[in-house]
Formats: sequence, C-alpha cells, structure tokens
Amino acid sequence: MEEILLSVDFLKQSHEGVMIDVRTPSEFRNGHIPGAFNLPLFTDEERAEVGTLYVKKGKDSAVEKGLEHVGPKLAGFVIQARKLSEGKPIFIYCWRGGMRSASMAWLFRTAGLKTILLKGGYKAYRNSFFQLLEEFPWKLIILGGPTGCGKTDILHQLKTTGQQVIDLEGLAHHKGSAFGSLGEMHQPTTEHFGNKLHNCLREMNPDLPVWCEGESLSIGKIFIPNEFYALMASGLFIRFDLPLAFRVKHILTEYGQFSADELIFSFLKLHKRLGGEATSRAIGHIRQGQLENAILIALRYYDKGYESSMQKLWPQIINFVAKNNNSETNAKLLLELYNKIKLEK
Repeated sequence: MEEILLSVDFLKQSHEGVMIDVRTPSEFRNGHIPGAFNLPLFTDEERAEVGTLYVKKGKDSAVEKGLEHVGPKLAGFVIQARKLSEGKPIFIYCWRGGMRSASMAWLFRTAGLKTILLKGGYKAYRNSFFQLLEEFPWKLIILGGPTGCGKTDILHQLKTTGQQVIDLEGLAHHKGSAFGSLGEMHQPTTEHFGNKLHNCLREMNPDLPVWCEGESLSIGKIFIPNEFYALMASGLFIRFDLPLAFRVKHILTEYGQFSADELIFSFLKLHKRLGGEATSRAIGHIRQGQLENAILIALRYYDKGYESSMQKLWPQIINFVAKNNNSETNAKLLLELYNKIKLEK
C-alpha cells in the first residue's frame, strides 16, 4: 500500500526523493510544484478524449479508453521513473490525487519502486499556500521608492546578511515597468508565479521579518495573488530614495546595454501615457545616443504615477533618503532603521 501524505508533509519529505507530476503537459506548463518532473499519464489530446467519454458514456468506457492509451507506455514509464529516482522514493501527484496518480503509483510499486502520494493532489497544494498565509502572523517589510533607486540590489544585499527576502521581480522574470522585460527570461504564468512565491515563503521562518519590494498588483503580465498582496498592504512600508543623479546613473547602468531599437520599442509602450511629444523627444534622444535625457523623460512619468499609487496603498510611510548609491551601505542603514523602529514599538 502506497503512503499518502498531506501537502505540508509531502513537501517536506519530497526533498528525500524525486517529485513526479503525472498531469498532462499543458497542465504542467500552466503551473506545477517547483522541482517536479513531468511524466504525463496522458497527452493533452488523450485526456480530452477520455474526459469526453466519461461524460457521454460513463466511467467504464473512459477507463477502457484510458487503458488503451496507457498500455503501450507502461514499460517506458517505469524506465523513466527509475532513471529519475535513482533508487530514492518517488513523490507523485495529479490534479486531485485521484486515478491518474493512483494508477502510476500502482505501476511503480509493482516495479519495486517506493511511492508516496499527495492527498488531494495539486489542488490541495494550491490551497495550502493560502492556508500558509493565514496560519502565521507574517511580518512583511516593504521596500518602496521611485524607479532607479536600486531596490533590488539592496534586497540582495540584505539577503547576504541573513535577512529573509522575497524577490518578486526575480520570481516574475520582469522588472515591473515598460522596460522590465528587457534581458529577462520568458515570464511564468500567474499560476506558476504563485507556486514559486509559495515555495519561497514555505522556506522562511514566519517569526522573523520578510523583506520584499513594493510592487503594483501586476508585474509585467503576471498578477500577485490577492491574499499575498493584502499582506503587503498591511506591512511596514519604508520609502527608499536617492538623489536624481544617482537614479539616472543606476538606470543607465542597468539598461544602457540594450540596443536603441529595444529601448525605443519599450518607450512606444508608454506612448499613450507619455503623450506623442514626449515619446518623440525620448526616441530622438535614444537615436542620438543621449540616453540620460531619455531616462529623465521616463522618470517624470514614473515618478508621478508612483507617488499616487504608493500613497493610496501605504498611507503610513517611513522615509529614508540615501546619500550615495552603495547598496551594501544602504542595506546596512535600512536594517538599522528597521531595528530602531522595532525597538520603539
């Protein structure tokens, strides 16, 4: 008899073996437990056919068609599972912890492989994220500030000092602006972004503070889960600011490596909000190699929008103005500021 574990125990123990998602390729692409391998029982087309039969003719017909599809693949499944597991336990899940994962577990167990099933399947895993958010009094510290302050660099520095940090833009593969996709990998789906965030948070101690950057609800094409965004809105907000010259320099360092065509394409995304005249001037500056002037045009737009959105979401703001662009120094000062605030409460 295979072992069946609830989501929390399944995730903890899965580090001792290999995790296998037996859902279809499209289900897996849309979102999966981070670290899982996809070994689909059915292709997308096969699952659609079996599901249609189930609705039209009942369970028996659907099972027979499923066996017809799966039968020739059985030996291949075992070979792949042996290769992936390397003698370690196999942790299996499907959508609801039903027939697909149970069937694959039976096959692997028959072949002498140890299997553990996720009770409730991937659906239960998804729900466990929201349970995790509700179960503990998470202490979020939101590092905000206008575009070009180097907030991500500071968060990375805080992490090197042992602080708990969630890099939302890193998880989203997007820097959060019209230029945010430049140099980044393809974005995950919103569903899988939530899984990555879940995985990150589960590794953290809820009794200690968690730092993350202040973001809008969307980062590029993905959306932050509403439940986590509500936690962000209730967190301690520290507004980090730099003199304009440092901000321009930081942006130039970050985006100056990209071609004129890439930068112009990003500016065109802002055409309606910047206005035709400002967009044309920015494009002209880029073509003439005057990137600093183009950056200043973009910052006038972003700064105005940032002030408005920040004050709506975080009415209580603690301000910190840095004297230089040294992320290591600023991370240390911000941590001192937080510790001072904590002592005063």
